Amino acid sequence: MTGTSATPNSGPDPLLQRRDRAFGRGAKLFYDEPLHLVRGLGASLFGADGRRYVDMYNNVASVGHAHPRIVEAMARQQATLNTHSRYLSEPAIALAERLTALQRVTESAVFSCSGTEAIEIALRMARMATGAQGIVCTDHTYHGNNTVVGALTNLPAGDTRHPWVRSIPFPETLRPLVPGEASADAYIARLKTAIDDLKATGQGFAALILCPILANEGLPDIPEGFMAKAEALVRAEGGLIIADEVQAGYGRSGTWWGYDHVGLTPDIVVTGKPMGAGLPLAATTARREIVEQFRAETRYFNTFAASPLQGAVGCAVLDVIEEEGLVDHARTLGAELKAGLKQRLGHTPGLLDVRGKGLFLAAEFVDDHGGPDAAHAFALVCALRREGFLTSVDGAFNNCVKIRPPLVLPREDALAFLDAFDRVTYA
Repeated sequence: MTGTSATPNSGPDPLLQRRDRAFGRGAKLFYDEPLHLVRGLGASLFGADGRRYVDMYNNVASVGHAHPRIVEAMARQQATLNTHSRYLSEPAIALAERLTALQRVTESAVFSCSGTEAIEIALRMARMATGAQGIVCTDHTYHGNNTVVGALTNLPAGDTRHPWVRSIPFPETLRPLVPGEASADAYIARLKTAIDDLKATGQGFAALILCPILANEGLPDIPEGFMAKAEALVRAEGGLIIADEVQAGYGRSGTWWGYDHVGLTPDIVVTGKPMGAGLPLAATTARREIVEQFRAETRYFNTFAASPLQGAVGCAVLDVIEEEGLVDHARTLGAELKAGLKQRLGHTPGLLDVRGKGLFLAAEFVDDHGGPDAAHAFALVCALRREGFLTSVDGAFNNCVKIRPPLVLPREDALAFLDAFDRVTYA
């Protein structure tokens, strides 16, 4: 996983010194100067000194920090009942029904508490459904951080250190394997090679897993036809498609799901982070027969998952997105913000490309020789922080300024961000 992080030397700040002792030295912090936040509201965050920052990064509070609807649902349910899922309870059942109806391609849900847990469940589901073990991912992806899921992280194409996983170069038009119309087919050939290799080694082929908008890869523009051809190949080879919608879903891309934006039909869908608006909540959804096979073979139970509290908060998040029109807002404001950044191409020093969907954008920077400039991107996000705008870095080379605000970002803050972007890039 990438991000705007540094490990500062312990200075005179007593809170930082306490943190080093309490967490152990080396726990990452954002920016070159640690930021002490004490309050959030909507798309605003407030420092200990009272300064307001515009949050252009946090996807967890996708409906805004401290949204009163979420706070009320959380407090009301916790004050009423919160226990595990081995009792009948309305809220979690209602959440599963609403979530799968919105996804259209799924029917049943397994709830958990983190994206990592949900991805591991998805891998297990795919393996049980196909009878195979092999998984294909992209070479600059991130899906979670336990031992199994973490094996997928930034695995170079051709690396066989984990017998059950193979990676392929992530499909992109900026630095394609081959130029022009043949680009999609070149990536599909790599996918076929990875699948064949898994089968030849006896692992078989269970699933292709990807974030439909390739978020951690830097939101690349995907060669025309790749997704449709990948889906057809996976089906022909007997595998399933797992869509990791932890970052792409819940309206982030200007559609409910990233797979809709790229024209992909997954078999298993994973959601997390924004679906709980700060409460640990994730889900693995699929057709009913896939979920029921998983339940029959594992007897899966998670003490804090499918709880009344998760259900109440999860439904409240869906209510807010629907009633406040946040999917449409992400699409329209995201398009305006992207257009504004694109106007700076050819004028802003080092700015090579602007990409993204909805309220999830990446501005990629290169050096004078055209090579990825991670140091410059990091310096820019630190400078933006000093201007009052919180962003991050991301992408395969850590040279993209990552812009992923809460979906409630006001238009005036988006326009102010463009002005701040000009100030720091021309400084």
